[in-house]
Amino acid sequence: MKILTISKYISLAAVLLSTSAYTSEPAKIRPVTTDNQGIWQPDLGNGKYQNPVLNGDYSDPDVVRVGDDFYLTSSSFGFVPGLPVLHSKDLVNWSVVSYALPIPPKAEHFSAPRHGGGVWAPTIRYHNNQFMIYYADPDWGTYVVTAKSASGPWSEPVLVDDTLGLIDPAPFWDEDGQGYLAYAYANSRSGKHNIIELKKLSADGKKTYGEPKIIINGADYPKVKTSQGDMPWFTIEGPKLYKRGEYYYIFAPAGSVKAGWQGVFRAKNINGPYQARQVMDQGSTDINGPHQGAWVTTESGEDWFLHFQDTDSYGRRVFLQPMQWQKNGWPLIGKRQGNEAYGEPVWQYQKPNVAKQPVTTPVVNDDFDNGFNLSWQWSALPRADWVDTSVKGKLRLKSVSSSENLWQAGNLLTQKLPGMAFSAITKLEMQPKRVGERAGLLVLGYGYSWIGLENTTDGLRLVRVNRPEAHEFADENVLTAPVKIERAVYLKMKVEPVVVTEHEPDYPAYFDSMLRSYRAKVQYFYSLNGQDYHALGSPIIAEQGRWVGTKIGLFAQASSNTPAYVSTTVGYSDFEFFKVIK
Repeated sequence: MKILTISKYISLAAVLLSTSAYTSEPAKIRPVTTDNQGIWQPDLGNGKYQNPVLNGDYSDPDVVRVGDDFYLTSSSFGFVPGLPVLHSKDLVNWSVVSYALPIPPKAEHFSAPRHGGGVWAPTIRYHNNQFMIYYADPDWGTYVVTAKSASGPWSEPVLVDDTLGLIDPAPFWDEDGQGYLAYAYANSRSGKHNIIELKKLSADGKKTYGEPKIIINGADYPKVKTSQGDMPWFTIEGPKLYKRGEYYYIFAPAGSVKAGWQGVFRAKNINGPYQARQVMDQGSTDINGPHQGAWVTTESGEDWFLHFQDTDSYGRRVFLQPMQWQKNGWPLIGKRQGNEAYGEPVWQYQKPNVAKQPVTTPVVNDDFDNGFNLSWQWSALPRADWVDTSVKGKLRLKSVSSSENLWQAGNLLTQKLPGMAFSAITKLEMQPKRVGERAGLLVLGYGYSWIGLENTTDGLRLVRVNRPEAHEFADENVLTAPVKIERAVYLKMKVEPVVVTEHEPDYPAYFDSMLRSYRAKVQYFYSLNGQDYHALGSPIIAEQGRWVGTKIGLFAQASSNTPAYVSTTVGYSDFEFFKVIK
């Protein structure tokens, strides 16, 4: 077996961030066998749960318990509103209760899509009788928002630290009341990586002060034992700082998002030196990663860990793992691997020993009776003229002038994929005033595709548009349906998972799991009566976006040469409902 150097690992991780991987062997596409049809439900109803507990793209999850309630937040990057806040009574059934960042700082900057920018890896805590969420925007600094209730209202963001490239901020308050902020760095913005630093926090938690101290440097540690062999510590990030007994613990993933492991570091002094241990990796499972998460303890004293798994088009899904503290003071997460000191993720397990909660999943379907629900986010900071809020019982989107390339358009109202295999349906009625107005049902990633209506000099036409590699400004491919449309049409997309597998012979075989890419296969349909659906074109393979999974949604658009803010001279499109079925 070929020995891999650290540089080899790092270059491999970098390759995986691109939209295509190795070409030494042809890619193979195969369907995924799955029973998670429609909207994913983790609660099995028999006292057990199945992972993921959040099938949507809730990247970099962090959790806090307040009494017998659990609250979770996650990365939202450039989508608006940002910082979703979810609530659960049992760590299995979750619902979105608010967004902590309805308007981002530097609002003008976010008036256009900022793919991969914005909110990175937040931490939620309850301190001094208030909720506090710390998050980093690596291009602008680290912020905190606060609220008395997780449902809001949330304060405007306060700049805590203006260090650029700082990511994954995690606050901690010691027994003497002193606050600290642990964090990592994005190499792309700072030229630093594989280190964890520590700064002190002001009494109100709204400002760092003093000199930063490097408390963990991956280069200082010997190789760590994993189920794939001995590995060097690299890409250490996502720290969460806790204290248990006489030790300070930093939970931090390492080894890259897709093929890494969960590390834990401990020291008797907050400034170190820290010992290192690997506590969970992929093992014999196909749950790659597992990556970045949070330790939480129930009122009854059970320990649990939530983390994400990167599944490309399907996003960074959230898994719940049992956790136990061993006699030597180190945690073990998941199911123990043989006699090893580390675990592997579980697919199913007994639910936490907490009060029963009705089966709950994040809302997906919408009848637009009163605006739109908390599942939806815009691709950029919305303008007042994007939606006609006076209309009830339907969603009226104005034909907004924006880039013809929807990758650059902010007026896309989208949500996360609700499961691995499902169909989404809407009814669209279009009232255009200008040639070039378009509206439809959308799939968005690095490229995009949609089915809907376009106003031409000859009237409305029903089209399916595909633009792969839209971020590279590739051309659109347009397919027109052979039907006459008056005003309204029913639109449907059927989404199924496929796996794209590639093999690079220079790497050990276990890296195939890292190279496995989950894609969403999308077939579009239309109907004139809501009952008889007809396919339009062949299936399309959708890719993920930048740090996010594929999004589905709705949009209305005027041609790019239409003057801005001309709501009286452009038309609109009404969406009567949005519904997900098996």
